[in-house]
Formats: sequence, C-alpha cells, structure tokens
Amino acid sequence: MIERRDFLKGCLACGVTAATVSVAGTSAMAAGSFEGYPDAMGVLVDLTRCVGCRSCEAACNNEQKLPEPDLPFDDLSVFSEKRRTTEKAYTVVNEYKVADKDTLFRKIQCNHCTEPACLSSCFVNAYTKTKEGAVIYDASVCVGCRNCMIACPFNIPAYSYSSPLNPLVKKCIFCYDTRVKDGRPPACVEICPQQVMTFGRRSDLVKLGHDRIQANPGKYVDKLYGEKAVGGTSWMYLSSVDFDKVGLDGHIQNEPIISNVKDFLGFVPMVLSIWPALFTGVHLLATKNKDGHHDHEEGDHQ
Repeated sequence: MIERRDFLKGCLACGVTAATVSVAGTSAMAAGSFEGYPDAMGVLVDLTRCVGCRSCEAACNNEQKLPEPDLPFDDLSVFSEKRRTTEKAYTVVNEYKVADKDTLFRKIQCNHCTEPACLSSCFVNAYTKTKEGAVIYDASVCVGCRNCMIACPFNIPAYSYSSPLNPLVKKCIFCYDTRVKDGRPPACVEICPQQVMTFGRRSDLVKLGHDRIQANPGKYVDKLYGEKAVGGTSWMYLSSVDFDKVGLDGHIQNEPIISNVKDFLGFVPMVLSIWPALFTGVHLLATKNKDGHHDHEEGDHQ
C-alpha cells in the first residue's frame, strides 16, 4: 500500500514540474502577443470579379512545391462540395449559390491576421508575424499541440496527419520567402486573369476598398471584411452579398480572438503536463511499494 507521505511527495514533484511548464507557456504567450506592423502589406479581394478558374490554386501549388491534386485544376467538379485548406492545398476556391444572384466564388487561404490567434496561442512560439504582414511558421520548434487550430477564427491551419512522428502545421505563408519579402505579390495574386486580387500596403488597400464601395453604390455590401475583424487581417474582401453567404462570419468580433481564449489556452500546457507527470509519479511509487512488498515477503520466507 502506498504511504500517504510518499504519495504527497510524488504529487508535489509532479506539481513543480507542471507549474514550471505552465509558467513557461504563459510567458511565451505573453511574449507572442503582438499588435502588428503599420506598414504591412496585404491583399484586397473583390469577390464580384472571381469566375472560379482556379488559376490561383495552380499557382500556389507550383510556388510552394505542393503535391499534385487528386483532380486537375481545370476540373470544376470540385465545386460540388465545400473544401477547406489542407496540407496539400494552401488555397482553395469554393462556389456559393446566393439568393437573387447567380454564383459567387471565394478563394480561401490564411488571412494573415494583424494580431494572429495562432501566434498568441502557441506556447513554443512556432509562429512569427513579419513586418511585411505574413504569418509564418517554424516547424523545428512545433510540438504538435494544435492550439493554433483551436484558436484560428477562420479554421485555416491544417495538420499533417501523414507524418505522425513529425508534427507539422501546413498553411499559406503569403509566399513570404520567395516573393513578399522582396516586394513581389504572392503567386496567386500575380496569376489571376480577372484581377480579383490587389496587392499593396494594407493601409492603401483599406482606402481603395472604401473608394470602390462609394463609387459603386448598390454593387457592394457597405463593409470591407477584414478591416477590423479580429483586430484586422492582411487579406480583406469586397462582396455583393452578405459575407455569411460566401462562407465568412459576417458577425465576427472586432477584438482579437485571443482575448476570448487566452485563459483556456494558457491552461492547456498545464493540463498536458500535469496528468502524464501525475500518473507517472503514482506508477513509480506503486512500483516501488510493490518491489518493497516482494522483498519483505521474500525475507519472511527465508
């Protein structure tokens, strides 16, 4: 039987370990909180111009050297279902049938938030917000906790389940390494034949978006999606219908999403640490007691 004193000693040791990890995680989260760069770049997306050609998907696939898709990029049967980004596709285009309108298409990718929830929720600081506006990811420090997947308000980070021993999160990185850090537009923007997307300084794009709305009364919803949503995003949208009808949350809060979940996410590292440690401690104490009991029995038989 485990002595109460030994059990408490084991739990105390586990608690110290868990507390150390929890404090470290909370500090990392605090260090990760960030209000963005005022001169960051961005993209203005005009949904009224998109024809669903999927050229952007092909360009992304080529630029990021992703695996070939299950269906070719000119196969429009993919529009029969709503898709999300995956480890093999950092951007996808979905089709939306809307009331009193024909069809709208929306390209989906990481929106590169000004105050990224993925960054603030990551207790190992695997994410970085660059001065150019991109939210990039460092696989070398990722532990596979997937806090970022929980925190992201747009359901973007995709986990690489094909490599369980090497946890990776896959998502759009704004073509940061090959283009944006050198002032060039992302591959998807550059290739678009309909000029759906405009690349530029985010502050200039906000003005451009509002100018288009004012210059075309009745053509657009009187709102620039992403200007203020969850603290602002680098990718912003113009639409002729309510954003809910094209798969975007039209009622999303303006405050950074991390303000809602930071207490919970700060608790996650502690939970992940304390339970394995606690059960390990109990197991070791039980094993020690069992070995001691056997030794006592053997002594009685001698």
